[in-house]
Amino acid sequence: MKISKIVILGLFIFFGISAEAQTDGISENQFKEKVEIPVDMGYLLYKPEGYKNSKKDYPLIVFLHGAGERGTDLQKVKVDGPFQYLKDGNEIDAVILAPQCPEGTYWQPDEVAGLIKKIIKEEHIDPSRVYLTGLSMGGYGVWATGGKYPELFAAMAPVCGAIYRPIYRNAQHLKTMPIWVFHGAMDDVVLPQNSNNMVMALKQAGNADVKYTIYPFANHNSWTETYNNPELYDWLLSQEKKK
Repeated sequence: MKISKIVILGLFIFFGISAEAQTDGISENQFKEKVEIPVDMGYLLYKPEGYKNSKKDYPLIVFLHGAGERGTDLQKVKVDGPFQYLKDGNEIDAVILAPQCPEGTYWQPDEVAGLIKKIIKEEHIDPSRVYLTGLSMGGYGVWATGGKYPELFAAMAPVCGAIYRPIYRNAQHLKTMPIWVFHGAMDDVVLPQNSNNMVMALKQAGNADVKYTIYPFANHNSWTETYNNPELYDWLLSQEKKK
């Protein structure tokens, strides 16, 4: 178990009215300063067999869990997704990063991207083969993080993810990204219309590399079948960011 403390720098600029023109005692002013945002987030890191003695750079799969796994107990993060696939005796020839979202919060793209950049820098990672996937709340995190930081990823696979209206703008940022979307047709927790609309927005933006799998009899749990399917990992690991 490992805890990462990351400091993300943001630039916040507040515009007032120019100091030259004063009217009724009101003067223009400007505040320009760097503001530090502290991040304290636990994460799991899986390294495949042979990683320690290998000289090659490995692909990185980033997995974002759902709302029920938030908190400080990292064992919760192992319940679903790639870690369950590994537990069942399968192998994935990639490093797997799975952060844990703090209790009472949601995935923040700046925080997720900051952690990914840290892992790329510290581990033997091929930056052209970084992949982002997640389920439910983590599916939203995939859309949000990938849309804000598309340059980090070679491909994405959101599972039953929620989509909020401002994120449709991210479709323009993702129009060249290979994306495989998954959803249950009977999902009454996160309606499949969320994925339907995002897939449509991507295609309208010109993305010709979108795959969409709808499970006709699945409710909200469309992740078990998705992450138990070796084709998902084969597809992810076959993608490479264009240089």
